[in-house]
Amino acid sequence: MSPGSLRSRVQAYLAAHCVMTLATAGDEGPWAAAVFYAHEDWTLYFLSAPESRHCRNLARNPRVSAAIQEDYADWREIKGVQLEGAADRLSGSHAERAQKLYAAKFPLLRDPPAEIAKAMARISWYRVAPERAWFIDNSAAFGQRDEVDLS
Repeated sequence: MSPGSLRSRVQAYLAAHCVMTLATAGDEGPWAAAVFYAHEDWTLYFLSAPESRHCRNLARNPRVSAAIQEDYADWREIKGVQLEGAADRLSGSHAERAQKLYAAKFPLLRDPPAEIAKAMARISWYRVAPERAWFIDNSAAFGQRDEVDLS
């Protein structure tokens, strides 16, 4: 597969999915948390409570890995994205940009119900900047895993 074609397939996959499993590490050990995300190019944005275990971990160690995939019953159909990089908490115009991207992907946030608006007042915005990414596609060949050129 050509590098451009692979990049396009991964971008389409990211656009078509909503949840990433974010892996962090901290004083309590490794941790994985499912978070909704929006993306722009290769950067993924999510929101979360700063006191959550994964956000506490990020405050001490920005290194992360993540996986985005569906729940497959047939191993031959598995597809997904794996990535590694760094994450950080956003503020100011960067947080505003993340919120706009998120609202575009999740229209409920444009005019959220009171319960969600109340929860939104307690969250922070975060960004995952991947340094390496792979696309897994068992439908092409069992164990097919191609590294994506992020440059």
